[in-house]
Amino acid sequence: QVQLVESGGGLVQPGGSLGLSCLASGRISGFNVLGWYRQAPGKQRELVADITSGGTTSYADIAKGRFTISRDNTKDTVYLQMNSLKPEDTAVYYCHIWIESGVNSWGQGTQVTVSS
Repeated sequence: QVQLVESGGGLVQPGGSLGLSCLASGRISGFNVLGWYRQAPGKQRELVADITSGGTTSYADIAKGRFTISRDNTKDTVYLQMNSLKPEDTAVYYCHIWIESGVNSWGQGTQVTVSS
């Protein structure tokens, strides 16, 4: 099993920036995809961005041009740099990993609040 622990959430003003980190621990081998999702109150969880073990990234429209996902395989950590934040970015942000071996795990989430 793989455990994921997010950090870096908090309160930020509109237009500000925030960086999230997610540390994965456990057996991670083979092709895998690390991703960031978010869930706002009353809404479904949605994909923000993901990155494969080979470094290929994909972004949801909500993230394009403002957010950057990256990973450090030596540290088993995935990052999400969020710029130009808007109040509608307020949500709980979750880290997720899928491994070709069948592992499918979620972190506990970290709250991001964008407000003046």
